[in-house]
Amino acid sequence: MLSSTCRRCSNRRGFRNRHLPVTALAATWIWCAVAALSVAQHTDSPTAPDGHPPKLFASFADAMRSVRLKGTFTVVAEGTVLSQREETYEIRRVEKLPKGNQWRFFARIRYGRIDVTLPLTLDVLWAGSTPVITLDSVAIPGLGTFDARVLIHGDRYVGTWQHGDKGGHLYGVIERVADEDGDEERTGGERE
Repeated sequence: MLSSTCRRCSNRRGFRNRHLPVTALAATWIWCAVAALSVAQHTDSPTAPDGHPPKLFASFADAMRSVRLKGTFTVVAEGTVLSQREETYEIRRVEKLPKGNQWRFFARIRYGRIDVTLPLTLDVLWAGSTPVITLDSVAIPGLGTFDARVLIHGDRYVGTWQHGDKGGHLYGVIERVADEDGDEERTGGERE
């Protein structure tokens, strides 16, 4: 354990924590060095031109094929949840586009009285190996302009959304559904 005093300062009144800021600075530098080493090791794997391993893209495309995101969205104002409602998004498939972080989502969006199927071009950013669907002032025909961050992790999703002066949270589960070819629902990540 690190001591907050040294021999020179131990018998002087008021100097007991004199070296504590130095200890905190040293701990911060050690943490930064470990983080940098971790990032350097992660980037040693083969990458696509945009810097991400191609396996991530293939895995994400497979995970988003014939799925239903079923859950809840909230409306929050001034730090208070005003309402919660069910929501459903069906994604038939996604495909990586050549430009930057863009992906095309073939999706059906249902919430409240809205039920629409659209191809949407959205950014997917990566937090390590975790995809984050990212909307920055994206106009969705018939619905309006949205900002959102939706993190996909296993069979769950969670995120935030903003539409004008309204915003909130969204969260739920990801379920497999019959795909375009009429195949039965599948579970897990593999087809039978």
